[in-house]
Amino acid sequence: MTLLPPVSETGAVLVTGASSGIGEQIAREFAGRGYPVVLVARRADKLTALAQSLDSRAYVLPVDLADPAQRATLPDQVAALGVTVEILVNNAGMSNLGPVARVSVSDELRLIELDVAAVVDLSARFVPAMVARGRGAVLNVASVGAFGPVPFQASYGAAKAFVLSYTEALREELRDSGVTAAVVCPGPVRTEFGATAGIPDEEAEKMLPPFLWEQADAVARTAIDGLDKGRGVIVPGVPNRAAALLYRYAPHRLLLPLLGRSHPGRRT
Repeated sequence: MTLLPPVSETGAVLVTGASSGIGEQIAREFAGRGYPVVLVARRADKLTALAQSLDSRAYVLPVDLADPAQRATLPDQVAALGVTVEILVNNAGMSNLGPVARVSVSDELRLIELDVAAVVDLSARFVPAMVARGRGAVLNVASVGAFGPVPFQASYGAAKAFVLSYTEALREELRDSGVTAAVVCPGPVRTEFGATAGIPDEEAEKMLPPFLWEQADAVARTAIDGLDKGRGVIVPGVPNRAAALLYRYAPHRLLLPLLGRSHPGRRT
C-alpha cells in the first residue's frame, strides 16, 4: 500500500529550502515521479535554474522563510498558481557553529525562526486543508543530531530535536485522517549546508568516519520511499541508524565530552 497522494493536475509538492542540497534532491525526486513541485527558498536564481531542469511542472516562489511576514504570504501565493499543496516538505534550515557564549544572538534567533517556527507555521497553514480533503503528506527534515545534544551547535541540535518530537506528535494526531507525516533524520550529507554553517566537508570528515556520509540524492529517495510506506522516523543508512540509537541511549555524561572535544566549533 502506498500513502502518498496520487499525481494530479492541481495537486503539488511544496519543498522549502529547495535551492540546494537535500531540498533540491527531494524536489528532483518528486518531479521525477511526475509530481508538480513548488520550489521555495530565498535564492530566486537557483530556484529558476532548478525549475528549468525538471521534467515536471515547477513553480518558483522566492521567500525568506525566517521572516514570519513572508511566510504568511505563502498560502495566497500558492493559490494564485492554481494548485493545492498535497505534500508539504519542510526542509529549509540553517546552523550556527560555535559556543553559545560567542555566537551571534541575531543568528541564533534566525535559526529558531527557520528551523522551528517555519515548520510549525507552514504545517499549521497547509495541514488543515489536507485533513479536509482526506489526503496529504508532510515530510519534515531533521538530523541524526535530533537524537541528542550537539555541543557547539546547541541551537541546531535542539531545533532538530523539536522537529523530531513535533512530527511524531503530528503523525499520531493525523491517524485515520488520510494524511500522513514523517521525519527524516539524515547523518552527514555532502551539501553546501555545512560550509554555510562554517564546517567545510574536509573539517567534518576529520570528525566523522567516511561510512557515515550519505549522498543527498540517496537521502531524498530514502525519505520519500519511507514516507510512502508509512514510516514515521526515517534514518537513511544502516551506520546512521546505529549512530542514532547510540546517540539516543548512550549516557550523555560520557558521550558529550567526546563529541565536544572533536567538534570543529570548539575552535571558533
